[in-house]
This record gives sequence, structure tokens and C-alpha cells, in this order.
Amino acid sequence: MAASELENLVRIGQLKREPPSAPEFAGLLKSATARLTDAQRDALTYESRFDLAYNAAHALALAALRHAGYRSSNRYLVFQMLPQTLGTPTATRRLLAKCHNRRNLAEYEGTLDVDQRLLTDLLAAAQELLAAAQALPNPDTTT
Repeated sequence: MAASELENLVRIGQLKREPPSAPEFAGLLKSATARLTDAQRDALTYESRFDLAYNAAHALALAALRHAGYRSSNRYLVFQMLPQTLGTPTATRRLLAKCHNRRNLAEYEGTLDVDQRLLTDLLAAAQELLAAAQALPNPDTTT
């Protein structure tokens, strides 16, 4: 983990230091797991499955950031910090950035452009994040 990059973001006000919370971490993993399970249901529309998978990935990225002892109110930044918090490859971070942009278009402009390939890639990325987050040691309960 590149703590210096995280600390630079604290210095410029993009992140806040906050001790990890075992219950928060467990809750984020539970939420992400449930959403990811539902996102794999073929009976749902691509749009619903994308929304569920995107939010699962976000919960996992947030869990990793919180595990590292930081908090951000910026949805995009939690994805950007994945190489530092989970060692996530650049290609996965770029995919999640693309999904974030698609999510924003849907949320703020009512346009969601999702195809099978993007959904498949997002589901795979979320599964990778889940495995990496589950491999993290449980944070000490300090709150």
C-alpha cells in the first residue's frame, strides 16, 4: 500500500484519516456480497444488474479504503485508490472508472448504455475486489 499517496490526499483535503471499524467493514462486505449475488441473476435487466454490480464494487472499494484508515465522500476517489488499498491492477481501476461514468450518465441524465460485455467485465472485477477485501485481516474494533 502506498501510504504516502493516501497521506498526500489527506494533506490536500481529499481524504480524512479515520480509524477502521470492524462492524463497518463487515457491513460493507455483507452489503457488497448480497448485491453481487443479486447482480448475477439473469432474470434481472442489464440495467438493474449493472446498478447492483456497480454498487457492490463501490462498497468493496470503500471497505478497502476504510480498512486502510481513511474516508472519502468522493465516490470516484475510492475507485482511484484501489491500487493503494487492495493492489488492484490499473486495468481494473480503468474499468471501474468507465462504469462510474456510465453510472453518472444514468443517474444524472437518464441515459444508461450497458451491454453484456461491460456487465460481464464489471461482475468479474467486483468478484476480484470481493476476494481481495475478504483476504484483508479484520480491522480491530476501535469505535
